[in-house]
Order: sequence, then C-alpha cells, then structure tokens
Amino acid sequence: MAARKKKKAKVVNSSGKRKTAVARATVKVGKGRVRVNSEPIAIMQPQLSRRKAMEPLIIADGMDRLEKVDINIHTHGGGIMGQTDAIRTAIARGLVFYNGGAEGIDEELKEEYLRFDRSLLVNDPRRKEPKHQLGRGARKKKQKSYR
Repeated sequence: MAARKKKKAKVVNSSGKRKTAVARATVKVGKGRVRVNSEPIAIMQPQLSRRKAMEPLIIADGMDRLEKVDINIHTHGGGIMGQTDAIRTAIARGLVFYNGGAEGIDEELKEEYLRFDRSLLVNDPRRKEPKHQLGRGARKKKQKSYR
C-alpha cells in the first residue's frame, strides 16, 4: 500500500506593534472570515477603530487577494487605537506573505499598501517619553521663582 502524502495547508503568522499593543495574525485557507479576539471584525467597537482596522482588507479585496482566506487576530496591551494600528499592520503583513508565491512576497500588494500608508507594513517606533525628575511628567517642571 502506497503511503499518501498529506498536503499541508498554507498558514502564515504575522505580527504588528504600536506603542505597547501587540497583534498576532494567522492567515489560512478558509471562507473569508476575519476575527479579532474571537469576535468578527464587523462588530468591533468603536466604529472609527473598525474602519481603520479594515483598510488593508478593503485594499486587498479590490485586488482580489482576499478570497477564501480566514484571518484570526489576537491582540493585547495598549489602548484602543494602539491595538487598531497593530491589527492593521498584522493583517497587511499576513496578506502580503500569504499571497506571495515561491518568492514569498506579493510585490504588487506590497506596493499598493506602501502607496496608501507606510504604517500598514512598518511598525511605528515611537514610544511614550519617560517622566523626568523635578516634574510631574515628561516635559512639565516645577516653577522656579528666584531669578
């Protein structure tokens, strides 16, 4: 009896970061579902955050790169908008690597994302400035009146 080889389904893991928020996305063959923390992206609140998170999906759908793909995203840390920016970066990176053939990267989709917004593929390195001595925050200082 000949041994059958199982065909492995293509699965791509990607991540996105913004401030202290981290999003990890898994892109695999499916029915076109996109879930964020086990809930459909369509019910994500607030509405502004949902629209921003769906930008890479809309661009990929316009280029017919989103058919029969399931995306599961798990995110933690940071605030609402930080998580949203991390989600959109994770989705965009996952789709670029998933739709790439043998070379690994879908150059056409990558160029479209870069033309729309560079932060879709590149993490934002900005962080909160730490508090300094003699003050209540990073910039505010106690006033001196001896001059």
